[in-house]
Amino acid sequence: MSSKTPASDYRKLIHNGLWTNNAGLVQLLGLCPLLAVTTTTINGLGLGLATTLTLIISNLMVSSIRNVVTPEIRIPVFVLIIACTVTGIELAMNAWFHELFLILGIFIPLIVTNCAIIGRAESFASRNGLLPSLLDAISMGVGFTLLLMLLGGVREIFGFGTLLAQSTLMFGEGAEWMTLTLIDEYRGFLLAILPPGAFIGLGLIIAAKNRIDQSAAAPSGEEILHH
Repeated sequence: MSSKTPASDYRKLIHNGLWTNNAGLVQLLGLCPLLAVTTTTINGLGLGLATTLTLIISNLMVSSIRNVVTPEIRIPVFVLIIACTVTGIELAMNAWFHELFLILGIFIPLIVTNCAIIGRAESFASRNGLLPSLLDAISMGVGFTLLLMLLGGVREIFGFGTLLAQSTLMFGEGAEWMTLTLIDEYRGFLLAILPPGAFIGLGLIIAAKNRIDQSAAAPSGEEILHH
């Protein structure tokens, strides 16, 4: 993309990251943390924001040096950039969101291995300017975060009968009001918070997306009559 990219191309870029080429729904990347940490909405939000920030910083840095790094060493350089970024985010979360950091555990440093991040650096940021790379990172990151929150929300509702539980982990003291208890004295549905429940939930979300896409692509009655 050039610096004179039309606004329609930017809208397409954003739609691509949020829906058409969503990292979790379409590319099926980052499934390990996606399935492991989404027992609650807040857990999904925390990991999603960390991943989004990694995407933004790495895309911007890769785009800014794309004309300097030679093709022979580009992948090691990209991995080094991503690893340094994740290390900084990990230290920041340990300092300011310590309890959430303990819950997410090993899945924060494992952001380095998320193929979606190195994939966007290689296939997009290394070939485009700063603004398109920034929009690509934001749209991909937000799309992945929304999926994490949706899956986490569904599992939390069925598993615990609540929504946005432990909001204080992300928003600090005084955020208890954000927690919604949807079912009083709910005993919980164990399958929802176990790994099989994560696979089932993700499969249903993917099926729903595919159904929506098929309905949108199907010709209307007027178009059929016209042909």
